[in-house]
Amino acid sequence: MTEAPYTLQRSMPRQRGYDVVVAGGGPAGCGAAIAAARLGARVLLLEATGCLGGMGTSALVSAWSHLSNGRETVIGGLMLALVEAMYERGHIAPSYDRSFWTTRHDRGFGYDPEGYKRLLDEWCAAAGVEVRFFSRVIDAEADAATGTVEGVVVHGVEGYAFVETPTLVDASGDATVADLCGAGTLRAGRDTERIMPPTLCGLVEGIDYDTFHRGLQQEAVERALRDGFFSQPDRHVPGLFRSGPRHATLNAGHLFGTDALDQAGLSEAMRRGRALAEEYTEFFRRYVPGCQDARLIATASLLGVRESRRVVGEYQLDYADYASRRHFPDQVAIYCKQVDVHVYDASPEEYERYRRSFEERDALAPGESYGIPYGVLVPRGWGNLWVAGRSVSSDVPVHGAIRDQPACLMLGQAAGTAALQALREGQRADALDTARLVGALREHGANLPQATLSVEMTRSEPPSRQ
Repeated sequence: MTEAPYTLQRSMPRQRGYDVVVAGGGPAGCGAAIAAARLGARVLLLEATGCLGGMGTSALVSAWSHLSNGRETVIGGLMLALVEAMYERGHIAPSYDRSFWTTRHDRGFGYDPEGYKRLLDEWCAAAGVEVRFFSRVIDAEADAATGTVEGVVVHGVEGYAFVETPTLVDASGDATVADLCGAGTLRAGRDTERIMPPTLCGLVEGIDYDTFHRGLQQEAVERALRDGFFSQPDRHVPGLFRSGPRHATLNAGHLFGTDALDQAGLSEAMRRGRALAEEYTEFFRRYVPGCQDARLIATASLLGVRESRRVVGEYQLDYADYASRRHFPDQVAIYCKQVDVHVYDASPEEYERYRRSFEERDALAPGESYGIPYGVLVPRGWGNLWVAGRSVSSDVPVHGAIRDQPACLMLGQAAGTAALQALREGQRADALDTARLVGALREHGANLPQATLSVEMTRSEPPSRQ
């Protein structure tokens, strides 16, 4: 029951001395923090859970895809180094080799989330990043008129603290900090017609990979639907993704209508998601060869959110850019995942819409890619605030293409690099020398093939409601 507002007044420690503060320790946040720290910045990384990796660890979405366009890799920088390190340490699932991120088209692979956690711990420690787990940004001191953030209010096990910072990267995944600052945002279900449903992923053991084949999953789904097996007739089942010798990530069970920014809806989704995870494990046991001994050993501690809130940026990457495979002078990453907007409901018509888009209309041909320009990271009119991760500035279809972890990490590296450049060069985020930024990213391995650079970022008109 919500009653009249309660005004909270607290005295709290004021903490300073940081060059860059990053909110959120998922792929984007780790990319931003490590990149800035390796360049010599004093970085504070705030993470609400007890580990780094976000969707790839706490949410058990432990798979990467679309790292190659079929002819060459599209990733670079920290993301490429991360994949190589995971491979060298044996944390990528058996049967996958370097071709999956160098020459394979439209393919992905699973990995060990525990190995991923430890690697990110090591990289942050080696770079000198100060990581605070169980720490959440709950408010901000900012002036929306000038586009300036002074600092953020953080809540952790020791209580409240106000952390001053000259630069701030919001890698929360939900544009939460940007919203607290007063930056423009678009919220799914409010500013869009519908919300792409999340899934609560799990970890399944006991898969016989000598027998199991992912190509058998869809036919098994259709048989189970005819048998009336499922509690909801959802034909779109991403399924099992190998993550170890006999393990797999279970990505199944859309939580339709869930608003991940609504407390009651989020709570109900976790309860319902755990039930669906067991239901889908039983489906695999009954219907898919090689899964007769499958057992659900864990569900994720975070919901696998696909869509919540996006920032209104200096540039909005849209479907026309995607369809034309557009590249930009100021692009800070290139990518090749197709539009992947999941089904909004369990109707046959919605599944056919998804299937045609994913498999036919929006598929990229071998060798194709598209650019992601710097302006998607910068909230419109802001001078020391960047947003990285799935909540960057795009329309709904493109959001479905660039919300994946590899793109998020590359955009995080760009945001952290840009934040330090802004601080050292006295530049605003919305007036950054992007030619200099691209050069710095290239020096640290980013794959940015554009022949022409530009001092000024690519801009667009303010996005309309979608």
